[in-house]
Amino acid sequence: MSAINEHGVNKRWYDGMLSTEDWWAVWLGLIVFLAGMLSIWGLDLVGWMAKPKTWEWSAFWADPSWGKLLSVSHGKAGKAYEAISPFASLFITWLVFTGLTCIGAYFQRLDVKKFFFGFTCIFLITWTTWIAGHEAHFKALKTSQSITQPELYGDNVYCTTKVNKCSVQINKALEDIGVDVNAGRIPTEPQAAEAINRAKNAKVMSWGLQLGGGFSYMLALVVGLIIGNFLKRFADFLAEAAKPEWFIKTAIVYLGIKLGLMTMKATGFAVELALAGAAATFVAYLLFWPIIYTLGRKVFKLRRDASAVLSSGISICGVSASIATAGAIRAKPILPVAVSMLIVVFAMIELVGLPGFYATVAPDQPIVNGAAMGMTVKTDGADAAAGAILDEMMVANHYRNTGIQWEPDWILSAAILTKIWIDVFVGVWAFVLALIWVYKVEQKPGQSRVGLSEIWFRFPKFVIGYFVAWFFYIAIAAWFPDAIKEATDGANVVQSPMRKMMFMLTFVAIGAITDFSKLKGMGKLAALYAIGLFAIIAPIAYGVAYIFHHGMVPPIVGSS
Repeated sequence: MSAINEHGVNKRWYDGMLSTEDWWAVWLGLIVFLAGMLSIWGLDLVGWMAKPKTWEWSAFWADPSWGKLLSVSHGKAGKAYEAISPFASLFITWLVFTGLTCIGAYFQRLDVKKFFFGFTCIFLITWTTWIAGHEAHFKALKTSQSITQPELYGDNVYCTTKVNKCSVQINKALEDIGVDVNAGRIPTEPQAAEAINRAKNAKVMSWGLQLGGGFSYMLALVVGLIIGNFLKRFADFLAEAAKPEWFIKTAIVYLGIKLGLMTMKATGFAVELALAGAAATFVAYLLFWPIIYTLGRKVFKLRRDASAVLSSGISICGVSASIATAGAIRAKPILPVAVSMLIVVFAMIELVGLPGFYATVAPDQPIVNGAAMGMTVKTDGADAAAGAILDEMMVANHYRNTGIQWEPDWILSAAILTKIWIDVFVGVWAFVLALIWVYKVEQKPGQSRVGLSEIWFRFPKFVIGYFVAWFFYIAIAAWFPDAIKEATDGANVVQSPMRKMMFMLTFVAIGAITDFSKLKGMGKLAALYAIGLFAIIAPIAYGVAYIFHHGMVPPIVGSS
């Protein structure tokens, strides 16, 4: 399979496998995926990964140590990592990911020296904000006992680990002092206080925001935006390594592992989510593009190529679609650049505003909100980042309001699955537009024909890694059920702390490259983008998401 590009150079199907960001998201994702997979045979090659712990300010300063802030991720197969200190674990994490990304930077023809120093700074900023965001007053949720029986346990008891674990710890402590709550016995207030004191992860605090892990994401974004808009020399220094699309695409490959594990536990729900997401995306496609294109041509009087490039950018998947469309129709080079600037800036506005808006307006429609996010936010990085914030926010809010805890990451998966279906069709849409422009719009004699291979060259390659990881764990569940436990051991390290670290890197990087001053002078394009996004795309996206996902909620923790 080959094609001729715009410079007359013959392209082979494997071109770019070692030199493009898209493919390096696949390689970086699958390298770590394969390392985690080895836990099936009792070999832990990922257990060195550091992860932040929920910590409390006064307790840390009373006895400061890295062990209060960080832990090592090793599973049952990685007992050898128990001897590693938390700081050494963080150093190894930096060493491994800096090494892997520098190799990728070399093959992508980036300046490796600049990338090394820039990535190291982004890594340090990422971990500083990640750890800060895990301070208990920001992150910790109340225990279920504090929500359901505040008159007995008090309404100020917070959990520094998963809420269901805290409940077990408190109930076990009550059993140890002679009160078996599982048998229906009710403790006295002194007994409840004693149980809370004995529970390892229960903490009495005077206040708590209960933001979950979402606060770390928001903090990383704020720090990144400060760098990008007020510390521009530092932003320029970071620019070679600030690659949010690369980081998030790698994280999405890791998310394929997470979705595979979730599918093992809730197969029917995962399949329904995927099919509904595909249908919703297809319907949205049929509506978004022609409406925006017509608005650009008839109301804003834009040229055909400008309307087409902006319509693809705002209707499909942002930067990739605008660039693919510009290439397919041979638009002026400035058009995809201008549209890309708009996409990145408006994506930041969506990232900051949409999660809180959706969570407030429709707190009982988590999957609808996630899918609508996937159709509305126009970059992979901002969509996944907004989905992560929405997931953390809605899970925490629902638990705080009802005492029922949804399993995390299903809302995020809805946002990303919908976005991935959109990404998958970028190549097809670029091919269709190329045909229309060559044979209908321009109609130039002797114009070279558009080959089917263009679909492959426009296809977002990171999606391959996502589906490989997802279907691998589905295959294990289907054909090797006895290996599920061992497979989960290594997979949990990749899909949790590693994936979340890539999300955090994305937040810092996407903030650092966002300069709001670039909106100046864009006139009609900026006005059309704003009107199209908030008055057309967002409402239609939510309506379509509601039709296909209405009533879907994540499984409840402990129900599977």
